[in-house]
Amino acid sequence: MRLYKVSGLICLLFFAHLIAAKETPFVIRQLAAELPIPWGMTLVTDNQLLITQRSGSIILLNIDTGTKSPISGGPKVLAQGQGGLLDVVSAPEYASNGWLYFTYVKALRSGGATVLARARLSIEHQQLVDWQDLLVTDSATNESRHFGSRIAFDNSGHVFFSVGDRGVRKNAQNTLNHAGAILRLNLDGTVPADNPFIGDEDYLPEIFSYGHRNPQGLAFDEKRQQLWAIEHGPRGGDEINLIVAGKNYGWPITSHGKEYWGPVSVGEGQTKAGIESPKKVYIPSIAPSSLIVYSGTAFKNWQGDLLAGALKLAHINHLQVRSDKIVNEQRYLSDKKQRIRNVITDEQGRLIIATDNGFIYRLSPTP
Repeated sequence: MRLYKVSGLICLLFFAHLIAAKETPFVIRQLAAELPIPWGMTLVTDNQLLITQRSGSIILLNIDTGTKSPISGGPKVLAQGQGGLLDVVSAPEYASNGWLYFTYVKALRSGGATVLARARLSIEHQQLVDWQDLLVTDSATNESRHFGSRIAFDNSGHVFFSVGDRGVRKNAQNTLNHAGAILRLNLDGTVPADNPFIGDEDYLPEIFSYGHRNPQGLAFDEKRQQLWAIEHGPRGGDEINLIVAGKNYGWPITSHGKEYWGPVSVGEGQTKAGIESPKKVYIPSIAPSSLIVYSGTAFKNWQGDLLAGALKLAHINHLQVRSDKIVNEQRYLSDKKQRIRNVITDEQGRLIIATDNGFIYRLSPTP
């Protein structure tokens, strides 16, 4: 009887090893370390990665050599609380026009506000040039949290970016400010003529959707023509939403989370007529930080799936998407116990991730 028990234990350990191996299908290479919260990343050449750091500094990382070069010409940022220098994404036609898009927090008299800007990079002179603030949002408060902000392009001449409620819940339902909203602009910063609230005096024309708490992940699926967002809920209740023009996503009227001061639900309920419900809710919260729609070739079975970074539960969140539904979830790299701040892909479809611990890693498929 004891032999059977020992054999059974060995089998269980063997299969547990196989499961663990399956859960981490990566070869991991460290590209950089000792960075102060690398927030946004974008490849500007095959082997050069531009990285924003929340403190306000910008570096250019040579992936092959590990060399880090400081880049000048960035904006003066309000690096306070959750604010600072945030996202950076290359424009869809970066190879021909050289535009890089940034979000950052600007100090105004009324407090910190999220800003969408763009600039070009002179690699030779290691500086940004032609800096333009495209939209200084009407979102300023004296709170130091919930700035958003991520950037996405639809490859049809539009840029989206997210703004949190700025720590004031009612802002997300106030459509005469930009807080708690996803905004849509033309690439030059003008307002598209087909934005959903053009001509409506009760809404700012840049608003594409509203009722968001703090969306820190935004991704456009070019194949399906879908815009996805992932946002922080309160205590529990993080959400993934499929964003539709002109829709209200509920915060703080509806929520799946609890108050921080006690086991009391936030809002009037989890659903309400006229409010869009999330496609997925995380309870407990994972604290999402970024989002991509996977379109690479390195992980061939992931085409069209969503990948998100998680801060609180420290992992990469992989979500299988079928049409407009999320049908499965897997979690990777939990064993590293590092807050995943950003996830992008390179030209080969390999993942590049940044952690709050100051590391940049590249993840390739296990042979």
